[in-house]
Amino acid sequence: MAKGLSTGKDTNDPVQPGILLMQAFPDRIALQRGGRGRFVMANGRGAELPETERLAGAAMLVIADLTGRAGGQRILAAAEISRADVEAYMPHAIVQEDQTFFDRPSRQVQARRVTRLGAIIFDETPLSKPKGEAAARALADGVRQLGLAVLPFSKEAAQLRDRIGFLYRTLGEPWPDISDDSLLSRLEDWFVPFQRDTRGIDDINAGSLSEGLQSLVQHDVARDLARLAPTHFEAPTGQRHPIRYDGDEPVLSIRVQELFGLKTHPSIGGGRLPLLLELISPGHKPMQTTRDLPGFWAGSWKDVRADMRGRYPKHPWPEDQANAVPTTRAKPRGT
Repeated sequence: MAKGLSTGKDTNDPVQPGILLMQAFPDRIALQRGGRGRFVMANGRGAELPETERLAGAAMLVIADLTGRAGGQRILAAAEISRADVEAYMPHAIVQEDQTFFDRPSRQVQARRVTRLGAIIFDETPLSKPKGEAAARALADGVRQLGLAVLPFSKEAAQLRDRIGFLYRTLGEPWPDISDDSLLSRLEDWFVPFQRDTRGIDDINAGSLSEGLQSLVQHDVARDLARLAPTHFEAPTGQRHPIRYDGDEPVLSIRVQELFGLKTHPSIGGGRLPLLLELISPGHKPMQTTRDLPGFWAGSWKDVRADMRGRYPKHPWPEDQANAVPTTRAKPRGT
C-alpha cells in the first residue's frame, strides 16, 4: 500500500512536504499519463499506483520511495503537488524549446514547441514543417527506427553500393565499409548532408542516396572505381551487360552466343580478377557457369552444344565457335 505523505495543511508547517521533496528528488516529479495510477517521472521512467489508492487520481506527484525495476516500478510513498508548485519553486527546471522529431506513423519529420520538465511534457504546440539540417537529422532518426531497407535505393544506387562493398571486401581500406550496420552508424556522414530539403521517408530521392554513397569514397581512389569494378561488360556484339557484385564474386550473366569468337576470359580489376560467367540459353535459362571461358570452349561446349541444338534450333550452335561471329539474333530463315 502506498503511503501518502502529509501535505502539512493541518499543521503549523510553513512548507508542504511535496515542496521539500521536489528539491530532494527533482527526477521523481511525476505526471499522470495513461490512466489513473499511471505516472511518468521527469527521468523518463514509469511508475504506478493501484487505482484504488487516493493518490492514484492526482495530476502530479513527487515520489519519495518506490520499488521494482525500471519500466515497472511501484510507488511506495509520495506527496501530491501541482504544476503551479513546480513553477513557483523550481522555475529553473522548466524548459521551453522547439523540437524537430520523426513521427513514425506518418513517416514524416514534424516540429513542435514544448514546455517540459525533463521527460514530462506540460504543453506542446505544433510548428510549421521543418527543413534544413535539423529536419535531416530527424529523418536519419527515422531511418534508424525503420531500418535501411526503407530507403528507396534505385538499381543504380544498389549496384554502386555492391561495387563499393566488393572492393572493401577484396581490397580493404581506403574503400569504405558499407554494410547495413556501418551505413546506419554513419548516417550523419552520408545521409544527412543530402537530405536538407526532405521532410519524409517517401520524399527521399534515390539520386541523393547515390550521391551520399559516393561521398564515402575518398577522392583519390574514387577515380579507380570504374576501372576496378565496372558497372557493365561490353560483349563482342557491342551489347553492354550489367555485372552483379551482390555475392562473393562478381557475376556476368550473358547469352553464350554473344561470346562466340572470344578467346580470353572476361575479367575486371585490370585483368586480375576473372568474372564468374553465368552462361544462359536463348530462353534466358542458366546453362553453365565458368571462370575459364577458353577451357569451356575446349571442353564442355561440345556437350552443351549437342543438348541446346535440339532445344533451340533457331539459334546458332557452331561447332567451331572460335571462328563464329558473335550474335544476339536467331539464325536467318532457311539456314
